[in-house]
Amino acid sequence: MKEIEKKQIWPIVNRNTLIAYGLILPSLLVFSVFMFYPLLYTIYLSLFDWNMIKPVKTFVGLQNYFVLLQDPLTYTVLKNTLAYIAILLLFNLAAPYVLVFVLSFVIKRGQGFYKSAFFLPSVISLVVGSILYLWILNPVSGPVAIIAKFFGITLPIWSKTQGLVIAVLSLITTWKVFGYNFIVLLGGVGGVPQEVIEAARLDNVPLHRIFFDIVVPMSSATGIYVFIMTIVQGLQYVFTPIKVITQGGPDNASSNAIYNVYQEAFTLYHTGYASAFAIVTMALFVLLLVLEFKYVEKGIHYEN
Repeated sequence: MKEIEKKQIWPIVNRNTLIAYGLILPSLLVFSVFMFYPLLYTIYLSLFDWNMIKPVKTFVGLQNYFVLLQDPLTYTVLKNTLAYIAILLLFNLAAPYVLVFVLSFVIKRGQGFYKSAFFLPSVISLVVGSILYLWILNPVSGPVAIIAKFFGITLPIWSKTQGLVIAVLSLITTWKVFGYNFIVLLGGVGGVPQEVIEAARLDNVPLHRIFFDIVVPMSSATGIYVFIMTIVQGLQYVFTPIKVITQGGPDNASSNAIYNVYQEAFTLYHTGYASAFAIVTMALFVLLLVLEFKYVEKGIHYEN
């Protein structure tokens, strides 16, 4: 009897398994063509000295990695990248989180207007936005400079000022990203039960404690998604204003890891070195994700 049951069960299991693999196969093929193969080829190129033009690649082993670790520019670029991440998290995670809390539990009016107003820049080209901000923040003839001059304030040439240039470029990127993050967080915070908030208010719990002790933990699943996307997409988006406005200047003060890979590969034609830098950058991001899943994911609240 048991043998008959096994014969009846195993064909079903095998059929279901084959169907599952068949459904996954198209995605695996796409990942293989557009993700796995480019990754393996980048690792392969990082072991060669090649300028993308010569027909012959010179094998150098790990030399590109040794040169990269000895180059002071590497640490400047990584420091800039961390600065970008910190500013982007402040503008595109912390700021929209607080704004969503205020609009959801304090003001509760005009949400439709704020959704439209904040999301509108998300559909506008970042190239157009970069040129627009270049005019608005022009230290000589821009609107901000004219208003500042009225109050006797002289604006610095931000695109030539180290430190300030990163903040302004991050602000331009925020103009593009803020609205999307705002909408996503609004949906996440909207899932927090109103009864819990009202109970806390009846107990005279301060608003900042409600935000940190109730709203953030209960919407943390959405928050961690926005956290990851802010880092990954933010550094991709900031590439555009860097390319349009500063080209990594002054003195590489506005460059980051992603732009530096592009600069080395397609401007200086150091293809092997650029590939090595890309692999190191990817390894750092993988390390950050591992640490995030190991230490941060434990505190995530999933309602269901």
